[in-house]
Amino acid sequence: MNQLKGIHHVTAITSSAEKIYEFFTYTLGLRLVKKTVNQDDIQTYHLFFADDKGSAGTDMTFFDFPGISKGTHGTNEIARTSFRVPTDEALKYWASRFSRLKVSHEGITEFFGKKVLYFSDFDDQKYMLISDEKNEGVPSGTPWEKGPIPLEYAITGLGPIFIRIPEYSYFKQILEQVYMMREIAAEEAFHLFEMGEGGNGASVIVEEDKKSGFARQGYGTVHHVAFRVEDKKELEQWIERYQGFGLRNSGFVERFYFGSLYASVDRGILFELATDGPGFLQDEPYETVGEKLSLPPYFEGQREEIERLVRPLDTVRSTKTFEKEYEKM
Repeated sequence: MNQLKGIHHVTAITSSAEKIYEFFTYTLGLRLVKKTVNQDDIQTYHLFFADDKGSAGTDMTFFDFPGISKGTHGTNEIARTSFRVPTDEALKYWASRFSRLKVSHEGITEFFGKKVLYFSDFDDQKYMLISDEKNEGVPSGTPWEKGPIPLEYAITGLGPIFIRIPEYSYFKQILEQVYMMREIAAEEAFHLFEMGEGGNGASVIVEEDKKSGFARQGYGTVHHVAFRVEDKKELEQWIERYQGFGLRNSGFVERFYFGSLYASVDRGILFELATDGPGFLQDEPYETVGEKLSLPPYFEGQREEIERLVRPLDTVRSTKTFEKEYEKM
């Protein structure tokens, strides 16, 4: 059975679809590659931000559930999402940019031998930038060619995913025995696991925390993380594997842009396995991807109802010219 290929996407919850679109587009320079709805809650936007081509392993997605309260950080939480940048020098660019734009951040530091920069958004959603300068393993994506960030500094994909739990030994067994990940390093309470080819795009960092209270999901927190598999055939093999471990799961779920399989692996920790394709460019042209409300074919019959439920959200960028924004470092 093939190992997982790496991180596929992270899905989080935001207080505002409009504000997260502005933040990811104009501050972080990631490309909106799909504006659709939550397929399990059609009144809720589901926005996908990724690299220039919408590649698997580069996208962070957001729900904006109407009326949801603010989440609380703690244990039993997918606690932080990280993004890859090409070099250590790129982190200096981002530190300067965050200071100028008043984005909450910490200074550049080193973690597991790589330069990193921690930051957060308006909801106190937690992120990290990590340098690929010393990285080996899963290749990253392609920066947004027409976005505002100079390509030599731009975000290219997802980096290590942080999970905070109170009982490390139990969670280590899940990652190693069920998901075939391998622990390669530890720093104090943090344990670094890799899958597949390894590297920044195929890493999970587990933090053991016995003191904090349980996290509560809401806006400003992560909903789930997804890991990459090749195709539906591999997902079916994972369903059999889950059954062998007695792990309750969703079975195959058709998401049109990819196939999915969900399993709750611990309190507050939802893992999804997702196929690399068919991807986000199958129903929209490259030039205007993410600009209209896209619906899978099985929801087209409900388009009028859905368009009444979700408010208008202007995401047109093909008519705009973004000047590359350089910073004083």
